[in-house]
Amino acid sequence: MTLEEYYELIKPYTDAMNLILTRLEILDHDTYETEDFKPIHSITNRIKEKESIENKLKRKGAQESVQDAKALLKDIAGIRVVCYFEQDIRHLVSSLKKQSDLIIIREKDYITTPKPNGYRSFHMILGVPIYYMDSMEYYPVEIQFRTISMDLWAAMEHRICYKNQPFNEMEMRSAFRQYSEILEGMEKSFEVYSENNEE
Repeated sequence: MTLEEYYELIKPYTDAMNLILTRLEILDHDTYETEDFKPIHSITNRIKEKESIENKLKRKGAQESVQDAKALLKDIAGIRVVCYFEQDIRHLVSSLKKQSDLIIIREKDYITTPKPNGYRSFHMILGVPIYYMDSMEYYPVEIQFRTISMDLWAAMEHRICYKNQPFNEMEMRSAFRQYSEILEGMEKSFEVYSENNEE
């Protein structure tokens, strides 16, 4: 894939991502009745870099071409939404599902069923319509929803376990499972306090 082909490839994915970002901003100040309680703490986004796309295609045994990238990769455009509490995630996911022009391509609820290492998050891939002069095509955008505590856990796990491959790997993985449960308990306690303040 040439650099020119890469930039041409990512154009509609960037447009699709920006459309979802705008909708998330609207939902952020429209989810709850009071302006003081917004569900979103922060949003980050990215378009997969050329080398990352090529490496992923290679791992899949595919050609490093625009055609294979479009056919096989659903995470060229990615958004991470960090919320305060789990109920905020549920509200946002439910609201996005009600938007009739979006297609749910895939969703994975790692909050209800965490990964064995303790990872918790809600992943969804949305098909977003991009309109041209005489046609329309759907482009996938992957969204990861986490609470602040889930995001803290994931960042630390990535830094310590994934990046460094610690010598005592089994011990660390067991510890991180426990940390995940501790953080979940803390979060639920904070959520109770938050609900009490809203009354």
